[in-house]
Amino acid sequence: MHPIWTLLRCVAVASLVFFIAAWASSASAQPRALMLASGDMLTLDGRLDEPAWQRAPLHERFGQYLPTDRQPPPAGYRTTVQVLAQDDALVVGVRAFDPSPEDIRAPLTRRDQVKRDQDFIAVIIDAVGDRRAAQFVRINAAGVIADGMYIAAGDTEDFAPDFDVEAAAVRLDDGYSVEVRLPFIALRYPHAGGAPWRLMVARSVPRASSTLLLSAPLTKDGLSFIAELQVIEGLEAAAERAREHSLLMLRPELTLRSARERNAGVLVKDETKASLGADIKWRPRADWVLDATLNPDFSQVELDAPQLAGNTRFALSVPEKRPFFLESTDVIDQPIDGFYSRSVTDPRYGLRATWRAPKADATALTLRDEGGGLVLRPGPFATELFAQDGASQATLLRARRHDGAFTSGALISDRDYGERGRNTVAGADVYWSPNAQDQWRARLLGSRTTAGFDVQGQAVRTAEERGHWLELRWNRRSDHWIVNADFDDIAPRFRNDNGFVEQAGVRRFEGELIRRWGEASALGMSAHEFETYLWTEQIVTRDDRSAGIAGGQTVARRWHPGLWFAGPRNSEGWLQLHLDAERVRPGGRLHPTRGAGAQIGWNPAPWFTRLTMELNVGDRVDVEADRLGRGADGFIEATVRGQIGGFGVESEQKLQAEFIERDGRRVLTDSAARWLGVLHLTARDSLRVVWQAARFRYAGDVALGVAPAREDMRTTSLVFQHRVGLGRNVSVGATRGTVEPGHQRKDEVFVKAALVL
Repeated sequence: MHPIWTLLRCVAVASLVFFIAAWASSASAQPRALMLASGDMLTLDGRLDEPAWQRAPLHERFGQYLPTDRQPPPAGYRTTVQVLAQDDALVVGVRAFDPSPEDIRAPLTRRDQVKRDQDFIAVIIDAVGDRRAAQFVRINAAGVIADGMYIAAGDTEDFAPDFDVEAAAVRLDDGYSVEVRLPFIALRYPHAGGAPWRLMVARSVPRASSTLLLSAPLTKDGLSFIAELQVIEGLEAAAERAREHSLLMLRPELTLRSARERNAGVLVKDETKASLGADIKWRPRADWVLDATLNPDFSQVELDAPQLAGNTRFALSVPEKRPFFLESTDVIDQPIDGFYSRSVTDPRYGLRATWRAPKADATALTLRDEGGGLVLRPGPFATELFAQDGASQATLLRARRHDGAFTSGALISDRDYGERGRNTVAGADVYWSPNAQDQWRARLLGSRTTAGFDVQGQAVRTAEERGHWLELRWNRRSDHWIVNADFDDIAPRFRNDNGFVEQAGVRRFEGELIRRWGEASALGMSAHEFETYLWTEQIVTRDDRSAGIAGGQTVARRWHPGLWFAGPRNSEGWLQLHLDAERVRPGGRLHPTRGAGAQIGWNPAPWFTRLTMELNVGDRVDVEADRLGRGADGFIEATVRGQIGGFGVESEQKLQAEFIERDGRRVLTDSAARWLGVLHLTARDSLRVVWQAARFRYAGDVALGVAPAREDMRTTSLVFQHRVGLGRNVSVGATRGTVEPGHQRKDEVFVKAALVL
């Protein structure tokens, strides 16, 4: 071995030994809480200057996770954590020292927009104590909050759930400090017999090296970001008292809405109405949470982003934003094909109960949906979409049992359309993590369906159809390798009307082999992380004689070798080849497609917080004509944050496009653009503008009997919002949408007000 490599290996081993020894030898390696007496006063202002903070133990053993793990923090970036326990809340105080405080990035942003381009503190807490899931709260140096859930199985980070937490931050001459108040009623934990609560604090320093510091000895070899959460010592008495705390919260909401619709200049709708609804949350004790929603107005104040859908036969999903569905999302623990809450469109009422024990948890919900939206009927080559205008009852029951590294679960999902039939899904799943490197997961769902659609697309009761979905998954992570493998067997008649199932009647294998190289330098660039990989997906049909589909036909075959890197300025990018093949109809030609793709994203400047660009070029299948052409698709997305005259400003813009050329002419053009601008008048008041446009052109082919098509859509939305905490807000807004051809126009003005009683 070359002497230089021997020396580098010795240095690396010595650094690792020193890092582990530092954690093991420190008396304060675990965070310790200080119990406050009833007379202790605490003001949540971010300053950490009350006497209680002077008595609270310091935890300051932070280690570097990004860009390079197993390293001490950079010089001057000392970080300390203190924990106080009140009668009804946990308060975490963090002091973030900074040798260049003038470089701290602390813009005013919307909730849940605290990203790695900002200086922030994150508090990750697992009140169940088993490190399967954890709630997190991020607070940037301006006091803006982002929150959500980490799920260990799959190592996912979900910003959709919002918790009723409080936080404050203050800028100092040598850095900043943060106070976070976590009410016990906002945390989820069992009533008795639970494990000690666990905590980790993270600190983001978005300078040239994009550093992330952690208060726990986590390394990049961990299967999840919450694998090393530490026990909070001295919290036993407070946690025990909190288990008996009860909560009853009533959140009434009043909506005034006026809407007009015109079609070809003719007024087809002119409606003004007032709607009173309410959300009720009752937690009789720690292990039970009961939710009810009555006549909710689930129309979104923030519009769903447009998506390119002109050259695909499969449905596209959109994320969930409605609070009723976001309670204890870790208990459902299902991908969207198991439960997709956006399948519920206009509920009259909804009821939900969630229960937690040390080794088990469960949730049940039922909603009366008044109709609207689409019902998916998947096949191997396309997703059929049908309008669902009648009322239905959507019900879900989910339960899990935890035994150490093994979790078993059951699921029952039902959509009852009354005399038009119903769809019922039942199944079981298991999750097993036998060691620190491997995760195994298996799931089997069976469906029974008597709800269908006639040739005119009307909902009718049909003869019973049955199907199943079998899924097997394996993930392995080691020092140098990551292996992901997923096998699905989906029967032709499998249906889940409470889920999002875009394809059925297929067997699918997805695999990924990743080689981790660590730090690397090439062509004058340095990467903190560098990986090469091979990703593949193989989809073949199952035999379905009644539909005229023979088994064994390749629907898609994809091989994507490539490389990925992460580097300075929070940069991340990939480059890959596309060695694919696609079939768009039964018995049709399997089109070989070759191409390449690349993506790069980074933080160009403190005010230019993100720029991401992607481009894919090569062969394209024109799915309507079933012909091969050449084309490209991609997007450019930019985010700008700053201050103008003392006001906070956010500007997010995205442009995406796709085109296909065949036989010397452009046959398809599909594009979408979105601009979102926010003016933060104060920390509570904001004015937001959203402009969206989509344009689709398809030339058609007379010889093939394929008709041309075109569509133009425009939407503009202006909303003023005053928000106090999580539950109190007032929104006033107006929206205009147009669609061509047809001269369709929809105008809406609304006022929404909610408060907490």
